Amino acid sequence: MSTTLPRNPENTTAVLDVSGYRVTRRAWVAADPGRAYDLLSTVSNIGRWSPDAIRAQYEEGAGAWAGAWFRGRNRREGAEWDSRSQVQEAVRGAEFTYTVLGSAPVPVVRWRWTFTPDGSGTLLTQTWQLLEADPVLGSTYTDLDTLRDVTAGSMEDTLVALARWVFDNPAV
Repeated sequence: MSTTLPRNPENTTAVLDVSGYRVTRRAWVAADPGRAYDLLSTVSNIGRWSPDAIRAQYEEGAGAWAGAWFRGRNRREGAEWDSRSQVQEAVRGAEFTYTVLGSAPVPVVRWRWTFTPDGSGTLLTQTWQLLEADPVLGSTYTDLDTLRDVTAGSMEDTLVALARWVFDNPAV
């Protein structure tokens, strides 16, 4: 049963504390950290691996550097939506972090990828963190719990698909 919390008329989700909404998943891939970084920071690749991403593309003149913007199209449970994100950290072979704008438009979600050398490959660590409550993400803790759990499953699927793709495409 979902409990609707008291709302501030100016910001319908202001009472939701999202500080505990964070998920981290890891996977080993058969690529060095530089190659793994190049694959993931080329945002147009994400549709190859993510069950939720349809496409992503840097805005004109932008690329894998801090401050760059990109747009995406996503899907989940029959719904589709557009997003706009900004790269926060872009250190080849080490970290690729971006935030996704919400309806306000303020950053509501942070995605962080880190790349750690591990034997003949890389340990990828992917972290999703809610930064702000936003009506598009849900208006109750039950909504946010569901979002977190579905996102965790999607992250696992993405990492497995990425690791498999890298193994099957060693020269790409």
